[in-house]
Amino acid sequence: MPPNEPQWGKKDNEGPPDLDEILRKLQQKISGLLGFRRPPGAPGGGGSMGNAVGGGVAFVILLIAAVWLASGFYIVDEGRRGVVLRLGRYIETTQPGPRWHIPYPIESVEVVNVSQVRPVEVGYRGNPKNKQPQEALMLTDDENIVDVQFAVQYTLKSPEDYLFKNKNPDDNVLQAAETAIREVVGKSSMDFVLSRGRSEISADVKKLMQEILDRYETGINVTSVNLQGTSAPDPVQPAFEDVVRAQQDRERFKNEGQAYANDVVPRARGIASRLTEEAVGYRQSVISTAQGDASRFRSVLAEYERAPQVTRERIYLDTMQQVLSATSKVIVDQKGGQNLLYLPLDRIMQMATQQGSTVTIDASRTTPEAPTPPVVQEPITSRRDSLRSRDREAGR
Repeated sequence: MPPNEPQWGKKDNEGPPDLDEILRKLQQKISGLLGFRRPPGAPGGGGSMGNAVGGGVAFVILLIAAVWLASGFYIVDEGRRGVVLRLGRYIETTQPGPRWHIPYPIESVEVVNVSQVRPVEVGYRGNPKNKQPQEALMLTDDENIVDVQFAVQYTLKSPEDYLFKNKNPDDNVLQAAETAIREVVGKSSMDFVLSRGRSEISADVKKLMQEILDRYETGINVTSVNLQGTSAPDPVQPAFEDVVRAQQDRERFKNEGQAYANDVVPRARGIASRLTEEAVGYRQSVISTAQGDASRFRSVLAEYERAPQVTRERIYLDTMQQVLSATSKVIVDQKGGQNLLYLPLDRIMQMATQQGSTVTIDASRTTPEAPTPPVVQEPITSRRDSLRSRDREAGR
């Protein structure tokens, strides 16, 4: 056999493969897969090629239809919502999970992240040092200019409103934030904005922003408003710092004065209370003493009416004892002489105390010129009693 002659088989009567037979077998296989079978004994003449082509087209059409229907399946992740549109019109909002819709171009789905916290910066971009003066400078109620920088964080509460009822909802948030902060700052004083009113301003701005966004049906929920910084404009910053220092000094002096008052006032109140109590005690003491003296006087009066002379002498003796007991020197008038005898009883009593014995006085050796202590044989108290008895006898 020549080398360039095709070798179709090993047998001599085997010829080239029949193309019609190959196509017919392929058509039978496709028909079997699609469920179309020719009845047995049916002629498979010249129409076999057309039947094969028709079956292939039907298979391709069915395959395309299956792929098109399968393209309608989608999955909505947690924290997201699926917004279904039919010919561009809103139909429904689907929850997380596997879903299906009529494939494109009849229906389409837009998946929106409703749990993502989206930030908006007002007065700065990225860094508070990167200021935006056209946004940050604001006028207060007392006609002062302040520099306010704050950040807004928001989420979505209505995906359909966020997508279809506003053209640029994120820009709306920025504009609503500027509107709210300027209104709140415009109703406040400079000191309130810069010092003690930061938390109140944040709360008021958040409330006003939410009202504005709800009025425009943006589907946005404002979660927080954080003031990053409030200060005076840079050209007047040194003067403002002087004012702040003066205010701090004023507060410090007020605190020091209050501390001093807290220390002095309670002490003064305590002294006043003590003096009041002492006065009340003194009053009670005087009243009690007066009442006791009155009672004593009445009792003495009753005794005096019964025995006037005895009572008079008793009163005299008690009075002299009370008067003379407070002095350490006694002057005695002698009966027979014109001079006064000076007795240094203080020294005598001191000597008696030191020696622990009775000191005697000798009246004969005592003269007015030389007041030497006389020696007697009786105690000082007995001497006094004898003198008093002599005086009583002389009086009688």
